[in-house]
Amino acid sequence: MTRSDARRAVLLEALADHVLAHGLSASSLRPLAKAAGLSDRMLLYHFKDKAEVIAATLETVAARQMAGLSVAAGPPLPLAALRLRLADTLLGEASWPYMRLWLEVAALAAQGDAMLAGIGERIGRAFLAWGAAQITADTPEQRAREAAQLLTGVEGMVLLKAIGMADVARVAIDGDARD
Repeated sequence: MTRSDARRAVLLEALADHVLAHGLSASSLRPLAKAAGLSDRMLLYHFKDKAEVIAATLETVAARQMAGLSVAAGPPLPLAALRLRLADTLLGEASWPYMRLWLEVAALAAQGDAMLAGIGERIGRAFLAWGAAQITADTPEQRAREAAQLLTGVEGMVLLKAIGMADVARVAIDGDARD
């Protein structure tokens, strides 16, 4: 890793912290640069433009979340057991800033932001591949189908929590409305 790569990595960690705390709507160049301890000109010295800043920041956020999921992962499980394990992780307070940001990316992509749609697709496909590696299944086709079911189930849980219906997600997952 070169010195400039190392500096960029440090900047991306600060930018990821800012975006997780404040969301994309509060992430124009000046607040991002301030979060990184730079002027907006110096931030653009390290990145081509704002789009590259946002894309690299979201990739950093996604990498953090996937690392956290990998730490929580154990041996491969049947779909229902994995969904239950993920519900506890993804609906928990430690993961909520990531999930809230994911919802913001999805909403902006749905409104026509092609860049965020592309980033969202890459992140979604990475989670899909991660899920497939975590599921026990008899065939590759079954594993792929169940990974897709896991992804759609997780998305549903996150959306329901966002609108105040985590209890419904909980009942669907494990029959327990404790949230």
